[in-house]
Amino acid sequence: MNRRALYLALGIPSAILLFLLLTLLFTPNYAIKGVLVRAAENAGYTLECAGLGKGFPLALHADKVELGTAKGTVLKLSDVKVRLEMLPLLTGKARLAYRCAIGTGEANGELELGKGKGWSLQCRGVRLEDIPFFSTVAEAKVRGELRVNGKMEEGKGGSVGDLQLEVRSAEVAGVKIGAMPLPDAAYREIRGVLKVQKGRAVLKSFTLNGDGVYVRLSGDTVLGTPLGASPLNLTMEMMPKPSFLERQKFVFLLLTKYQSSPGAFSVPIRGTLAHPSM
Repeated sequence: MNRRALYLALGIPSAILLFLLLTLLFTPNYAIKGVLVRAAENAGYTLECAGLGKGFPLALHADKVELGTAKGTVLKLSDVKVRLEMLPLLTGKARLAYRCAIGTGEANGELELGKGKGWSLQCRGVRLEDIPFFSTVAEAKVRGELRVNGKMEEGKGGSVGDLQLEVRSAEVAGVKIGAMPLPDAAYREIRGVLKVQKGRAVLKSFTLNGDGVYVRLSGDTVLGTPLGASPLNLTMEMMPKPSFLERQKFVFLLLTKYQSSPGAFSVPIRGTLAHPSM
């Protein structure tokens, strides 16, 4: 490599880095917050930030962040940190690393920007009761410890990736699909795997192993824009033990038309991700 090529190889990334650094340095915090709020509004959400500030060399942090809809807050984050990673930038890639707390748990991952954009997510020790979505949108009472591993990237044919979910010692009450209530139950373990390919999300495995009932979800959805408009094509199979069925007999009486065999129910779930129906 000659000297001129070497200068270009080193100089261009350095110039980009310097430009980004100066832009962040001289942009007021309120202007940055305004950009974030408008981006959330364009996606159909409200955003509130408290304690927004800058970090060195290219980073943002906030004490508290709340994401909401017309129904109320769906997610509360604290100690939020987002930074631009330096090494990928030198190769022409823009990648953000993020970390935050959700109640007593933690979430972290990366966001790939520009061409080949995508994201990764890891959650550990997050309590379901610390996620407002379940009470404000789903109008349900849930408890349990959540663990999530996921990654997604944009390909030529659309999004490709997977999401793995696990919940320990779960308690679920007050869940409805449309106007139809589902049985309240405690689940020793909930496990699920969601595969996404070419804009289609498929539940490869989603099981709820409960005290007196076993539930399995299967099916798919074509991912829409916005995400809440994605049409659902799911089936929920429930296999309650006689004692559990007796305790929740009013709910299962409403589900009689979905009984596929003695002690087994097969419930179709349609509608959209934001408004499921039976």
